[in-house]
Formats: sequence, structure tokens, C-alpha cells
Amino acid sequence: MSKSSLVPARSRLAVKAKAYFALTKPRVIELLLIATVPSMILAQQGMPSLWLIFATLFGGALSAGSANAFNCYIDADIDKVMGRTKNRPLVTGELTMREAMIFAWVIGVGSVVWLALVVNLLSAVLSLIAILFYVFVYTLGLKRRTAQNIVWGGAAGAIPTLIGWAAVTNELSMSAWVLFLIIFLWTPPHYWPLSMRYLEEYKAAGVPMLPVVAKNELVGRQIILYAWGYFASTLLLIPVAQMGITYSVVAVLAGLWFSFESHKLYAEAKKGIPKNPMKLFHASITHLTLLFLAIAIDPLLPF
Repeated sequence: MSKSSLVPARSRLAVKAKAYFALTKPRVIELLLIATVPSMILAQQGMPSLWLIFATLFGGALSAGSANAFNCYIDADIDKVMGRTKNRPLVTGELTMREAMIFAWVIGVGSVVWLALVVNLLSAVLSLIAILFYVFVYTLGLKRRTAQNIVWGGAAGAIPTLIGWAAVTNELSMSAWVLFLIIFLWTPPHYWPLSMRYLEEYKAAGVPMLPVVAKNELVGRQIILYAWGYFASTLLLIPVAQMGITYSVVAVLAGLWFSFESHKLYAEAKKGIPKNPMKLFHASITHLTLLFLAIAIDPLLPF
């Protein structure tokens, strides 16, 4: 076989691999895994072995990737309508529906088997629960039926904290559940500003996100309520997990800042459509990153 005949085949293989990678929604996976390692460090009260961290992250990435691939398969009709999802591989035709389904099953089963054999059974069970919850409860059950879809869908995104904790301790303590609560309450004020930005696209797709079915003022009020609940949950971790000064300072200052930003969005929502709701969306990512960085650093310091 000539060298020239190999180039197109290699190119097609690269395109296919890139499409499979995109099917997992890597940016979402990255966000989920931000919470896993700090949860492990807190559970260990120090640095776990690098092998355990890798094994847990690998299994968690497969789990989240599987859930996202199933989501892309089920929501392919929605993705065709929405501008921000029109380049996903099932819309562009880079992957067939059959290829996506097989891929989702393979990495989903792989995540559960990997975690069961390499980490522990509890982390594997949690991985399975995360996939099933995201696919059946959120994607198939809630997303197209209720404005509270993302509220309960956030539970699936919070499970990586439990997986990280279980990987280290093989149990779930109160601290683990507070970490879960933090991500759970973070999700609505993170996602609803995004929904406000893409309001017309969600309308066209027939997805009843809260900004689609409720007035802007109500959406803004719900955002600040969840933002303050999120802030309270970050403070709850201080006595429950006996956090030190580093985490405590970051939690208080960053929490006040994020709450302030949510109130600014609410003030705009009372007057009409907020000019830049994505500002709070990006602020939520920054806040969560800072918070879990503090969670990771705090147990490593002597104060």
C-alpha cells in the first residue's frame, strides 16, 4: 500500500476519534472532575496515591463520558435545532446513531468494571447510579417535561464527589454528602444564566427550561435563592469536615462575591432581559474552581 493511500485513511480515523471524543462533552467532564481530586484529598486528609487518583479519574471520565454520549444520542433532535449544539457529531453526521449507542454502552460498562476491579465496588456502584440517573431520570424523564429539570439533573453531576470520597475511604461520610450538596445547589445558578442566554433556542427546541416558561424576575429570584443556598452549603463544610483557615477564608469571600453577582443579575431581570447573563455563568465556574482548589489545599496545610 502506497504512502498516499494511507493518508486519507489516517485522516478519517483522526476525524472519527475526534468525533467520539466530542460525543463525551469533554468540557463537561473537565468540570465534573474538578470536584473529584479535592474530594479524594479531603477524604485522605492528605495526598492519595497517584495511582488511585489516576484510576478514579479514568473511571470517572468514562462514566461521565458514557452519560453524555447517551444524552447526545437521545437529544439528537434537539441538538439539530439549537445553534450552540449544531456542531455535535450526531448532527454533523461524523458519527451514526448506531456508533454513538455502541460507544456509550462500551465506555459505560467499562467505567463500572474498571472502578469495581481497580478501585472498589462502592465507587463502581456510584458510577452506575450516575449514568442511570442522568440518562433515565434527567434526559428521558425530566428534561422535556418540567422546568425543574436541571435542579434534579444536578444530582448526577454531584456524584463525582461521592465517587472520589468512596475511592479513598470505601464509605460515604457526612462530609461526602455535604460535598454532594455543594455541587447540587451550585447547578441551578450555574445553568439558568446559560438558559437565559439561549432562551430562543430552548424555545425552538421545546425544552421547558425555567427561563422559557417563567418571567425573568422569577428566574432571577430562583437564582439568588439557590446561590445563597449554595453559599450556605459551602460554609456547612467547615464544621462538618473540620476545614482550616484557608478553605474558610476562600468560602466566605468567594461566596459573598458570587452571591453579589447573582443579585446583580436579579436586579437586571426585574427590569427585563439581562444584558449579559453569561457573566454569572462564567463566575459560577470560577467560583467552583476556587472553592474546590481550596478544599484540595486546606488538608495539606498545617493550619
